[in-house]
Formats: sequence, structure tokens, C-alpha cells
Amino acid sequence: MSDCIFCNIVAGNIPANKVFEDDDFLAFHDIAPKADTHLLVIPKQHIVNLDDLTAEHAGLMGKLMLTLPKIASQQGLSGYRTITNTGAEGGQEVFHMHFHILGGSALPGF
Repeated sequence: MSDCIFCNIVAGNIPANKVFEDDDFLAFHDIAPKADTHLLVIPKQHIVNLDDLTAEHAGLMGKLMLTLPKIASQQGLSGYRTITNTGAEGGQEVFHMHFHILGGSALPGF
């Protein structure tokens, strides 16, 4: 999608401070961090959010759940929080599914 900022990052049209990349996912530092370490992990395939998932995405989402801790470990995080926002009312600002990895100093509880 040409107007999606994350699709443009995947395409290399917008620079990002990348920390991980494979055939399916890209992880990079958030430009407005909310923690000492604040990464965004996105599928390279444009998926709006969790509500857009279908049965065909099961393998991709399973791989994502295994990739998130791998990225956190590579960044030296022994504890971390993962968050995804779904829809405007859920706090989603960029409508390309993404997961936040937050870590570093102790994070406050909910």
C-alpha cells in the first residue's frame, strides 16, 4: 500500500533503525520511544490489524509469536512487554499491524 508508512519502510522508501529482518518480518526502533528499549515488529505483508486476520495467516502469526522473544533476546532484554493495538478505539495510530516490544528499566504494571 503506497500510502502506508510501514509498507514504505519495508520497501526501503523511508529509513528506519532496523534491528531484525527476515522474509516475513521487520523490527526497528520506535521514533517516539515509551521505554528504554521500544521496538516495533511488523509483518512485511500489509495486514491492518488483528481484526483483519484470517485462517491463512495462522502460520505467519505463529512464526511472529516465536520471533518476538528472539528479537527481545537479541536486544538483551530479560523481561519485556509486548503490545498490539487494534482499531482507533484501541489506540492504533498506524493501520498496519505491529507489535511493540518495550523493555529496559522496570516497566510499571497495569
